[in-house]
Amino acid sequence: MNTESRNAQGEKIDYSFHDGGGDVVVAIGHGVTGNKDRPLVEGLASGLAAAGFSALRFSFAGNGDSEGDFRDATISKEVGDLGAVLDAIEAAGKTAYYAGHSMGGAVGVLRASSDDRIKALVSLAGMVDTKKFAETEFGEVTPGEGNMWDDEDCPLSQAYMDDLTGIGTLVEKGGEIGVPWLLVHGTEDDVVLIQDTHDIFEKANEPKRKLVIDGCDHVFSEPNHLAAMVDGVVGWAKSL
Repeated sequence: MNTESRNAQGEKIDYSFHDGGGDVVVAIGHGVTGNKDRPLVEGLASGLAAAGFSALRFSFAGNGDSEGDFRDATISKEVGDLGAVLDAIEAAGKTAYYAGHSMGGAVGVLRASSDDRIKALVSLAGMVDTKKFAETEFGEVTPGEGNMWDDEDCPLSQAYMDDLTGIGTLVEKGGEIGVPWLLVHGTEDDVVLIQDTHDIFEKANEPKRKLVIDGCDHVFSEPNHLAAMVDGVVGWAKSL
């Protein structure tokens, strides 16, 4: 694919395409402070392509090499970024699936609940209770002054905190997803707790599937945990 992708603000979305052949393209979105080159994103894209599914891993605006300001990168804005990526996939005449990690998982739930171009959905350690996440992770940081996890490249903005708090929780959105949905989470995730996945899975419609990876952290950092995630996603996609 060589279609340019720009969001509603005119910011260019940087992406890398893995051609697996066929008519399906799996767009892969990262979590907060991440980008398209994170190991778990690259690992999933490579695994999908090897299995015959094309993959498009992208950086949300304000992240990685995409245009835009990191301080504006809220869940709500990123829902629009994903729409621009779907536009590019549609323009290429392909069918779109979406896999999102962490905050990118929340983006996927919101987009898939209102955009029928997403034909299958994957949530990887997906954020659901956004208000609780804001309070737990950044409640003691002053927006406009402090940073996310002391990373100077990731300033904490009031817009980001207001968006998380305003959304509150996505749990009821689970019942608005009408496509096949795979939810993957590790038992040792201390960033987005596995309870988020359990809660929204209960609200989700069939066909749904949950994959729990014992001992796995938030970013699937151990090789065996990454392999389990990739194999789980690929196997599920093949079953559709």
